Amino acid sequence: MADTPERIVLARLPRGADFSFDLAPDATARAALAAEFGLLALRKLRFSGRLVAEGKRDWALQAALGATVVQPCVVTAEPVTTRIDDPVTRRYLADMPEPEGDEAEIPNDDTLEPLPEILTLTSVMAEALALALPLYPRAAGAALSNTRFAPPGVAPLDDDAAKPLAGLAALRDKLAGQDKPEKDG
Repeated sequence: MADTPERIVLARLPRGADFSFDLAPDATARAALAAEFGLLALRKLRFSGRLVAEGKRDWALQAALGATVVQPCVVTAEPVTTRIDDPVTRRYLADMPEPEGDEAEIPNDDTLEPLPEILTLTSVMAEALALALPLYPRAAGAALSNTRFAPPGVAPLDDDAAKPLAGLAALRDKLAGQDKPEKDG
């Protein structure tokens, strides 16, 4: 890591000045994060920004997350490399409203969090990385093939037959065939 401490006691920070930070985890820390998130590799990772006092007790974190991740393709399992460059914003409130009742609404501002006594920057970095990872990485040209399975002697279900009204159309056609008078031979 750089010279930035990973754990910060917010009450000890001076209110009149911003606190800048710059984290660049070493290969061992990146490998641990890669294993935690199921990545094939985490080649680069940097989390830098600042903490800014807001009012008498609140803080805002404004940062940039940069990472190069390698994930398995969801179709072929081939390695897919993705570059992530995302802004990260968190607002830590001393008087965070507590949800009431059995059901609570999610606030419109998803950057709000309760003010912790100790802010662990590596945890904020890991959370930001987890949220920024592509959910379904795909290798270039990878496409799902149309695979059909059925027991012997049964026609496999295709897209046309899977449509909700396909059965009704077949029934209509069958009934329409019964309405025709039979020809005498």
